[in-house]
Amino acid sequence: MKWRFGIIGGDRRQAELARMLAQDGHVVTTYGLDSGENVLKGRLEQALKADVVILPLPLCAKPGRIVCGTEEVPVETLFEQLHSTQLILGGRVKAEEQSAAQARGLQLRDYFRREELTVANAAATAEAALQVAMEHLDRTLLGTKCLVLGFGRIGKLLSFRLHGLGAQVAAAARKASDRAWIRAYGWKALNTAALAGELESFPVVFNTVPSLLLDEPLLKELPAGCMYVELASVPGTEFSSAQQLGVRCIRAAGLPGQLVPVTAAEAIREAVYQMILEERGDPV
Repeated sequence: MKWRFGIIGGDRRQAELARMLAQDGHVVTTYGLDSGENVLKGRLEQALKADVVILPLPLCAKPGRIVCGTEEVPVETLFEQLHSTQLILGGRVKAEEQSAAQARGLQLRDYFRREELTVANAAATAEAALQVAMEHLDRTLLGTKCLVLGFGRIGKLLSFRLHGLGAQVAAAARKASDRAWIRAYGWKALNTAALAGELESFPVVFNTVPSLLLDEPLLKELPAGCMYVELASVPGTEFSSAQQLGVRCIRAAGLPGQLVPVTAAEAIREAVYQMILEERGDPV
């Protein structure tokens, strides 16, 4: 079955997604995207009339606003023009955004809650993080002591990839069970709540934890010229303090959309198709 898709705002992931959906034979209208051939670039009102409306990841890059190219559209303005028979998909939907949609009787679903998508995104982030690190290092990762802060999906996959490149891996986790797994893989396990006295040997640090972990006393423990790669949406350290102490800070949140948009779009497309099947009962 062929569907009418409206894709509103976002980055290169959504542009690639529009191209892929059009190649699959669907009618795709975009707003606020440079989406290439076979895709209709219409007015916002046209995109909002689609059977399935796909919004960015995250839904609102700024509080209450969806970024559409150079324009910022209030999310409430979009909700006012949508109706209950449409399937509306957004990424990292916040509770207040979901409540606003529900108040209008809208079917707003969060495609980033799909495990298959979050795992694919984590894999893409881990691979892109290695690319960023290698572009900024003046040495190979082989033999380099690397610390990964956090042992969630991204932390696990990044640790495995670093190990595969011959790095000396250490990973920090809050849970004792995660630290047990880190040791079982043959890596050094650290407690994120007890990092004092443990950081002086790591010239490369990757952070995946969206909360402050490295305060100024901990930053002072890092070796001179240490490279800190920030992968979390909320920084794990205070950049100005880190830079004053000689730590090279690289902001690298949202890597899939920047470096591997095709892979990211493929994962979103599969999640979208599965959600349509589950919500409407029709294979795509």
